[in-house]
Amino acid sequence: MKKKTHKRIAWSISVTLLAVLTGSTLFLQWYALEAGGNERGQNMEASYEFMFEHYPFLSHWVDSLQRVEALRDTFITADDGARLHALYLRADTVTPRTAVLVHGYTDNAVRMLHIAYLYHHDLRYNVLLPDLRFAGLSDGDHIQMGWKDRKDVLRWMDVADSLFAPGSHTDMVVHGISMGAATTMNVSGEPQKPFVHCFVEDCGYTSVWDEYKGELKKQFRLPAFPLLHLASWATDLRYGWNFREASPLKQVKKCRLPMLFIHGTEDTFVPTWMGDTLFAAKPGIKEYWRVEGAEHAVSYLKYPKEYTERVKNFLEKYNNPTDMNNLPSRQKRPAS
Repeated sequence: MKKKTHKRIAWSISVTLLAVLTGSTLFLQWYALEAGGNERGQNMEASYEFMFEHYPFLSHWVDSLQRVEALRDTFITADDGARLHALYLRADTVTPRTAVLVHGYTDNAVRMLHIAYLYHHDLRYNVLLPDLRFAGLSDGDHIQMGWKDRKDVLRWMDVADSLFAPGSHTDMVVHGISMGAATTMNVSGEPQKPFVHCFVEDCGYTSVWDEYKGELKKQFRLPAFPLLHLASWATDLRYGWNFREASPLKQVKKCRLPMLFIHGTEDTFVPTWMGDTLFAAKPGIKEYWRVEGAEHAVSYLKYPKEYTERVKNFLEKYNNPTDMNNLPSRQKRPAS
């Protein structure tokens, strides 16, 4: 009798433990990859309000762009049939210089308009701002944390080049913040087209595994084992990628083009040690601005003039312009 009772108790404990682990795994996957996108990343109106509140100068600038229809929606269809969206801003004057700007976690293209202002208004670049999957007006069923997104961004880079002028090529930089910076580094490890010259990454993480491990400990006071292992396995099973393979650190080791690293010294969401590690791992030409006193993703907000100057100086060295004498003619549009 006692033997049967012990078996029942052991069975009950096992079933309860399995149920708790399964529920916790599914909750972690939902919380990390699905919840944030629905709450914030797809609310475009709220995104504009947020940007105008934190960067008041953007309101007049965006209004002036919209009046002359210079802020244009662009759509493409991915290989898997997903409809992807980006905003495109053509420069005021004819220039091959083009920036592809990649937004962060639970954000969208609108939330990169401050960096678009830097490139378009201050540096006179053409600018393309993609909505990553499950963000803005792009299709998607989860946040891909910059891993599978790298393939979409590579496609967008080709689109941005083709939008310049038929038969001509751009001089391109890819610039991302937070998850967008991780995406940028993931892109940088892939083979590049000749028109891509350099990258700027601002507060990107070393890997999805490292980032989630830190957040599990900070937010929930939980160790990585077993939940992170299970959530990574479940993500691989459901979405075809896992937290360990999604590694900007591995990708940046393969990057052979110049890269500017930016990371706040008070960043606790993506800790500063990650920026240090990524910079050390990058071979070849690289620069690093450790932004004193800056928390996560606020380096431009805190030091807009220095941020602009640092990016400008980097680009003047490494995003070499095409021969301006051979550029196709194009009528100038009104200045924004």
